[in-house]
Amino acid sequence: MLIITRRPGEKLMVGDDVVIEVIEVSGSSVRIGIAAPKSIPVYREEIYTAVKEENTAAAAADIAQLPDDLPSTT
Repeated sequence: MLIITRRPGEKLMVGDDVVIEVIEVSGSSVRIGIAAPKSIPVYREEIYTAVKEENTAAAAADIAQLPDDLPSTT
């Protein structure tokens, strides 16, 4: 892990096309801006983890336990 000190207004480059800018530092909170191509998803870690866990649970669900009265998608 790279640990680096930056001040508000200073930026980091990740590869050739992702820019991370420190917007504001206030106490123990840091606001950052991320500029990345639309093809690169950017998520907060807690959201990414929650979605990944939900997808894993849905993929492991037993289809026989689903209610019979679900609306048809066909």
